[in-house]
Amino acid sequence: MEHQGGAVSFRTDDGIELPAVTTEEMREVDRVAMDEFGLGVLQMMENAGRTLAMHAIEMLSESTGRVAVLAGPGGNGGGGLSCARHLLNHGVGVDLMLDRPPSRLAGAAAEQFHILSESGVRPVPDDDVTRVAGGASVVIDALIGYGLEGVPRGRVAELIEIASLSGGRILSLDVPSGGNATTGDTPGAVIHPERTLTLALPKTGLACIPGELYVADIGIPLAVYERLSIAVQPFFRGRYSVRVSRTG
Repeated sequence: MEHQGGAVSFRTDDGIELPAVTTEEMREVDRVAMDEFGLGVLQMMENAGRTLAMHAIEMLSESTGRVAVLAGPGGNGGGGLSCARHLLNHGVGVDLMLDRPPSRLAGAAAEQFHILSESGVRPVPDDDVTRVAGGASVVIDALIGYGLEGVPRGRVAELIEIASLSGGRILSLDVPSGGNATTGDTPGAVIHPERTLTLALPKTGLACIPGELYVADIGIPLAVYERLSIAVQPFFRGRYSVRVSRTG
């Protein structure tokens, strides 16, 4: 696959240029990393979840504040579930809100939920989500990620609205839920985060999102990008996430 490149680019705070990728390109990055390099999805989730937890802790306005984690069923939700566990490990109070019954989770997200469940964590009942989210100091949006198709509907749309009205500081994982990762279009309900932690590389649709944008290292080898003709130089340089801004 030839990297489209050129239209949107970003720069780290220390001046390193980064390409932005479309949804299709990021899917191919994930595929090559897993199928050809053997990188496991749980490995990437752990890296994402740990770094997301560190950002949430940084955003807590007070040490006694609680974090509400809104999680969907896919890789993005799995990252949110991993984050919830890491927050608990650091003594942070966590409230978990799912967009579906736990029995309908599958794959890596189900594995992440199982660990939380064995640790005594239960999802907040649907009829109590609005109240609990309203009391959170930080709300983590891990509902959709780069896989948005069409307009958010049903419980996902409800959780987006609840997060938006919560009053907490919102931290989105990868892409604010409701936004198209390629175009930035927002066809329906959408999260407006204070901070977004995107994974591996910036997405083209993040060029105009509100708030701060950080890129997280989830362990994808630079050789993956090279194989896909995406020019990426080392840019984390001893950090697990870096702040970036749009340059073009």
